[in-house]
Parts: sequence; structure tokens; C-alpha cells
Amino acid sequence: MGRPPVKPSAALDRGLLPSLLGYVLRRAQSAVFDDFANTFAKAGEALTPGEFGLLVLVDRNAGLSQMALARALGIDRSTLVPILDRLQERGLLMRHRSPTDGRTHALALTPAGEKALARFARLVRAHEKRIASQLSAAEIRILIDLLEKVHTG
Repeated sequence: MGRPPVKPSAALDRGLLPSLLGYVLRRAQSAVFDDFANTFAKAGEALTPGEFGLLVLVDRNAGLSQMALARALGIDRSTLVPILDRLQERGLLMRHRSPTDGRTHALALTPAGEKALARFARLVRAHEKRIASQLSAAEIRILIDLLEKVHTG
């Protein structure tokens, strides 16, 4: 379960930290992830932001290979496999041999996974609405564009 954001003491001198992009991004990420965790915990669901993203990618890209998924998520195979194992054990996704390349596994959501993803998406939309509540639609678009620019270089 997430923890409430810590409000720094007025007497706390953070020096140059507030001017560092990485510092501000990390604080924002922490607040976003905490709200995500609280949202799912209150709904009696257990899911991480990474697992949600994985389920969306598998849902939207029929027959996606494990390697392509790992690349899309920016993680290596050794990190991906345990996540896939957990989601498969929960009955949310399945692996099967690719019909075009028998050496690789293709991924698909199970019917239960499709239902769960619809439920998860509703929770994520509520979470997103809450974390963006102090921003206008234009500010949200600008923020996303700027973060993409930082990500892609």
C-alpha cells in the first residue's frame, strides 16, 4: 500500500534539488505511483503500473512476442519473465508458440484477463483524473509532450 506524500518542513533547505529535473521527476513519479497503489488497494486489486502497461500492450498487439514486449517496456527478458509468470498464474494472460516462429512465445490475454483489464482501465482513468486534477487539458498535453521529448532525447 502506498504512503502519503511527505511534506518537507518549512525549515528544510533542499539546496539545488528543486531545480534538478531528475529530482522533481522522481518526486512526481513517487506521488503518481503511490496514488496508483492506493487506488488499486482500495478496490481490492493488486497490480503495478508496469503490469497494467504490459496488459494494455498485449491486449492491443495480438500475438506480441515476449522479446518485442520486453523492448516496448524497456526491460530485459530476465525481468519480464517473472512478471509474465505472475500474470499467467493469475489467469490474466497466456503464452503459446508463435504460429510464424515456433521458437518464440506469442502472448494473449485470457477472457478473464480481458475482463480484468476493463476493470483496471476504469481504476486507472479515475487515478489519472485525480493526479491531473490541478492541470488543464492543454497543460497535460504539454507535460506529456515534454516528458516524451526527455525520453526520446
